[in-house]
Amino acid sequence: MQFDEIRKEVKSGAFIILRRDADNYFEGVVIREELEELKARLEKFLGLPVYPSNDRLPPQIENTIKKFGGIMSGQTLYFCNVGNENVIAMLWPWQDEYHTTLKIIQHEK
Repeated sequence: MQFDEIRKEVKSGAFIILRRDADNYFEGVVIREELEELKARLEKFLGLPVYPSNDRLPPQIENTIKKFGGIMSGQTLYFCNVGNENVIAMLWPWQDEYHTTLKIIQHEK
């Protein structure tokens, strides 16, 4: 699994705003109707979300996501460790409950 594969798969969805598309970072905004399809695409590569969870996140994940704004209640975090890289995907719902920002990050250890 490579970051580029995930980014390509995710980009095939319907984003109403594309904020950034770089070699190691992708950010875009989807609307509520597209969210389930986006989650399915993320889970295809990254598995089930690691947050929300009743368990504390492992220190490796905590340390990595702090560099990118952390994760808060109401948000969703996907995390996959492959070789020398961590791939993180975060879903941040807006207060309007209609829009959600997706951030995907490739972070080398």
